[in-house]
Amino acid sequence: MRNIFFIIPPRVHLLDINGPAHLFYEAKGLGVPLECHFASINGCSTVQSSSGLSFSKLQSLESLSPRKGDFIFIPGSEQQKKVIDENPLLLQFLREWHDAKLNICSICVGAYWLAEAGILNNKKSTTHWKYLDEFKNLYPMVNVLDDHLFTIEKNLYMSAGVSSGMDLTLHILEELYGFDLALKVAKEVVYFFRRGGNDPQISTFLKYRNHIDRRIHNVQDFIATNINKRFTLDDIANHVSMSKRNMARSFKKATGKTPGEYIKMVRIERAKHLMANNLKLDQVARECGFRNVSQLRRLLKNPSRV
Repeated sequence: MRNIFFIIPPRVHLLDINGPAHLFYEAKGLGVPLECHFASINGCSTVQSSSGLSFSKLQSLESLSPRKGDFIFIPGSEQQKKVIDENPLLLQFLREWHDAKLNICSICVGAYWLAEAGILNNKKSTTHWKYLDEFKNLYPMVNVLDDHLFTIEKNLYMSAGVSSGMDLTLHILEELYGFDLALKVAKEVVYFFRRGGNDPQISTFLKYRNHIDRRIHNVQDFIATNINKRFTLDDIANHVSMSKRNMARSFKKATGKTPGEYIKMVRIERAKHLMANNLKLDQVARECGFRNVSQLRRLLKNPSRV
């Protein structure tokens, strides 16, 4: 049995907790022997999140007994530095857990806790892109990596925030229980495009969505969830109840890319990620909707080719 501990500070960001916790819940449902525990940092059994929703029946830090091989998650919160200054007890526990070589994971600005405790000095780390400059100024001894979804330094795991906390959790599940289990968990929560730590914080799947055309968002959703299948522009247009010509024109106007260019970019990014996870080329080709391995190789060599 492996234990997963979530330490919940005041004004915690909900998704920093709920995203990883739900993935572990799904893994447990698939037969993985693990148990999640939730504790406050100030002895209170109830903690209110930044969204107003409260957590209750929380354990205290003193009651926790993590063992080697367990994982401890430190999420981010609103007014992070103020929360740390008001609750110094967790810093002591972090140092003790680090000395005991326990696995410590930060989500988003939760990295501030690890840096404040001094356990990130001369180690690589990351945090949310909006706070990178502030983080570097506050903790100059930390080797901050820009534009990384998550970093791993021995038993220290740091993610950039919210959805990347789920990427990190899936990476941990893969490390512990294998790629197939991680893939099953990802599919269960309809999170097909798990990203790797070296992927940029804003990937192909995200950076072309900063428009307000809901129909084109639906097109992008269709592409993302069907990327392992063969489909045509007619299929996409029918799915969103648009003519092919209107869909293509609207897509280019909203994203600056043609649907064909976007599909190729998504397939290539997905393929590179799967290859980084040591999948065989024939399996990568199938998962990315390519006709065969030769087509995959041609497109990787020259992305401008069909």
